[in-house]
Amino acid sequence: MTGGTRPVGGETATRRTTAAERKPVSPAAAAAARAEKPPAEGLPTVAIVGRPNVGKSTLVNRIIGRREAIVEERPGVTRDRKEVEADWNGRHFTLVDTGGWLTHGSVLDDKVSRQSEQAIRDADAVLLVVDATIGPTDDDDRVARLLRAASAPVLVVANKVDSTNRDHLVWELLRLGLGDPFPVSALHGRGTGDLLDAVVAALPPEALDVVERRGMPVDDDERTVAVAIVGRPNVGKSTLFNRLTGEERSVVHDLPGTTRDSVDTVVETATGPIRFVDTAGMRKKSKIDDGAEYYSLVRALQSVDAADVALLVIDATEGVTHQDQRLAERVDAAGCPVVVLLNKWELLDARAREGVTDEMARKMGFIGESPVLKISALTGKGVAKLLPALSGTIDQYRRRVPTRRVNEVIGAAQAATPAPHGARVLYATQGASDPPTFTLFTNKDISPSYMRYLERSLREAFDLRQTSIKMRVRRRS
Repeated sequence: MTGGTRPVGGETATRRTTAAERKPVSPAAAAAARAEKPPAEGLPTVAIVGRPNVGKSTLVNRIIGRREAIVEERPGVTRDRKEVEADWNGRHFTLVDTGGWLTHGSVLDDKVSRQSEQAIRDADAVLLVVDATIGPTDDDDRVARLLRAASAPVLVVANKVDSTNRDHLVWELLRLGLGDPFPVSALHGRGTGDLLDAVVAALPPEALDVVERRGMPVDDDERTVAVAIVGRPNVGKSTLFNRLTGEERSVVHDLPGTTRDSVDTVVETATGPIRFVDTAGMRKKSKIDDGAEYYSLVRALQSVDAADVALLVIDATEGVTHQDQRLAERVDAAGCPVVVLLNKWELLDARAREGVTDEMARKMGFIGESPVLKISALTGKGVAKLLPALSGTIDQYRRRVPTRRVNEVIGAAQAATPAPHGARVLYATQGASDPPTFTLFTNKDISPSYMRYLERSLREAFDLRQTSIKMRVRRRS
């Protein structure tokens, strides 16, 4: 396997690269990825529902204190259910942002509304957000009628009450039959403290085991594995996500760009819990002319940076495109092992399948021996092979090798082929995993070609063919 070199903090790091120059992940993107963490299990759930463009996503961002949900001043931006962890005065809960509810709309609108209905069924408390400046509409009345039959407590949020001059607008919302409204301004934060006090009071008592787990360190082996599903628009990512999670968690539609934000769900498997993350389709930046799509791209890239493994979904009927190659490079640059899924395989005849297989070898050779699976996300054919492939890839990604064995392999490699100009590795150790990172202490600078040779030796000796590895060099002073 070929490799490349690039400076990292005064050291030299080698890893799988293409001939094209790669840019390292920016510190801002890495920080954003660290901030994006999944909600903890066992927390009560608060669903935020309402018709389009009343400020639901703005309220979510206000409560959690960061711009997690994509916000634009037009309806239809949010489509899937997005879950984030929030807390108020020490009480933690899961906040669920939903798409706008339309009782009479397109097929896509109906699917978005069903996501809201599912969020209500799963919630311990519901916030119905209404635009107080407009007053209750027919759609608000229909949603309220459904919520009056819900088992969970419902709080009416009169949004866009930016000042006391608008306080009188909330009383018209009493006709919804859901109690006194809470006047708030999600944009400016006015009244959100009183609203959250009422939310916390409406939640069920916190389970003792959840309290005891909070703040306890998590062992790396017990950490939930994050698997990001990435690819171009309309290649079947959301269909695959729904099949893996066993429910219609993401809205699926033939319209490219249906998924706006990253949506995640934890699935219990035979090898432990896995958090699958459905991401928005990624196109070239030059092709993006929509603000929401740009932020969707940013969210997708953050999900890749935070993931342990990436599933790169390729539409087999279109073959391996240049954009597929670019996405594979971006995933590899994040230090994330990749599993390639050739979706819609059932639609190809024997000749077309042979052509796609040849394209994979010719255009995707830089990802090495990463698993390549032929699947149909729609019918489920071949999807059963995914979990075993993930298990092997994750095992390599987290593998740790004793220092003695590392030095034995490096010593044998140097004895078989000495480095040019008298350079020599004096000592080697694995400093980290996720991905495996090896530090070499040398007497002189090591050439890039010899570093690739040592990297290949380590891969073959420790079966690290399916994951990126990092090689750092420290020269003895």
